[in-house]
Formats: sequence, C-alpha cells, structure tokens
Amino acid sequence: MAITVELTYEMTKAFGEPRFELPAAGTVADVVRAAAERLGDQGIAIDDLSRVAAVAVNGVLVNYRRGMKTKLADGDVVSFVKAAAGG
Repeated sequence: MAITVELTYEMTKAFGEPRFELPAAGTVADVVRAAAERLGDQGIAIDDLSRVAAVAVNGVLVNYRRGMKTKLADGDVVSFVKAAAGG
C-alpha cells in the first residue's frame, strides 16, 4: 500500500522535496505522524509548518470526511493545502 504525500511550499523547503511516498498508512493521522517524524530529525516542528495548512485526500478536505480518522487506500494522495485568499 503506497500513499503519496504532497507538501505546501513552506513544507517543501523544510523537507527538501515537494512530495514523498509512504509504504503504508491506515489513516490521515498516520500520515501526519510520519511527516512529523521525518521533520523531527531536522529539529523542525510540523505544528509550525502545518498550522496554516489544511489536509486533503484525493482533493477533498478531510473535514468533509472523517477528519484525521479518514481511512486511506492504496494509491491515495494526501495533500497539505495552504489557504489562499485574494480578490
């Protein structure tokens, strides 16, 4: 089971790559935890980077699903999405 994780620009700078693959993740919470562990090695807090980002699975925000308990399937794409405003 492979999950693709797409990152915001700020997260990309911290990770050094715009996306990464996870071999397995059962829920969105597992993905967030895995991302935090990857950043922890660099001494960067994911809370600071994800504070202004929402999370989506296959383009649908998780708050329209089951939040962090949203189940994942092989091939899903979990994206950290930065809010934008304009006019």
